[in-house]
Amino acid sequence: MKSAALTHVQVPEALRRRGIDEVLVFQAGLRHRFRRIEVRDGLLLHGEQGWGECSPFWDYGATESASWLHAGLEAATRPLPAPVRDLVEVNVTIPVVSPTQARRLIAASGGCMTAKVKVADPGSDLRQDCARVAAARAELGPEGRIRVDANAAWSVDEAVAAVIELDAAAEGLEYVEQPCPSVEELARVRRRITVPVAADESVRRADDPVAVARAGAADIVIVKAQPLGGVARALDVVDRAGLDAVVSSALDTSVGLGIGTALAASLPRLGHACGLATIELFTGDVTTSPLLPEGGALVPRRVEADQPVHQDVPRALVDRWVERLTAICHEL
Repeated sequence: MKSAALTHVQVPEALRRRGIDEVLVFQAGLRHRFRRIEVRDGLLLHGEQGWGECSPFWDYGATESASWLHAGLEAATRPLPAPVRDLVEVNVTIPVVSPTQARRLIAASGGCMTAKVKVADPGSDLRQDCARVAAARAELGPEGRIRVDANAAWSVDEAVAAVIELDAAAEGLEYVEQPCPSVEELARVRRRITVPVAADESVRRADDPVAVARAGAADIVIVKAQPLGGVARALDVVDRAGLDAVVSSALDTSVGLGIGTALAASLPRLGHACGLATIELFTGDVTTSPLLPEGGALVPRRVEADQPVHQDVPRALVDRWVERLTAICHEL
């Protein structure tokens, strides 16, 4: 894997006072279009504990992005919680690709026996989604697990109909992730299907991330360290929700993934593979030691960012991140 582009920027005084001594802007390409983007960019923050990441997507405003910055600050300046496990089982993520490509991604996934298949994308219909899911089943075999992620794209009736077909194509789904936008809709879907429901956006983008649990709207909560404001806050959400949890990536670099593995390794119980093998979606990384699965699992560890040497982030993108960081700092 080649190196991502990295560029130093001046550390804002607001971050220096919080223990940050270096800030880098990164830019890395994606192998497949994912979340409707083809390039991933963001910030890396360095403090006494190492590196943290702050990479909110560009459709997030400064207020919502403040949680991402809080997570980066925590990772860089505070010790990680003590682990209770040495390995974290992970899933391979299948974007909206052809069935043949889906099988290739699973074969090259480092032994992952769980696949998360993206569905309900504007560039794909249900027939194509079912073909992608069936290809995943064929590659994984009967012992593998398949979950689908709709990213809140369906209405209640659409979700119920789609899950029935996708469950058949998968010969049994592990769960469906965020089939509808609202907590109330998730609850209605959950009452009408036998496949377990996982909540993602209704946790990480909610004013009250445990509302799904109180409403009986989910069987599983998806927790992501950056959007929830860091490992400590994510652990609190899992504790208060009282549901099974899956730790997932927010399309992080290996720096952010390392923090995600620490979160997963410290959960009191972990009954599902985590969505932390996503560096395989990148064409480059911010480290020469990317966090890649072996035997379908990751070893929890901090990841150090490489110092920029040859590749620079475009000046316009650097300026845009500096301006954005200033706005986010005001929201802390």
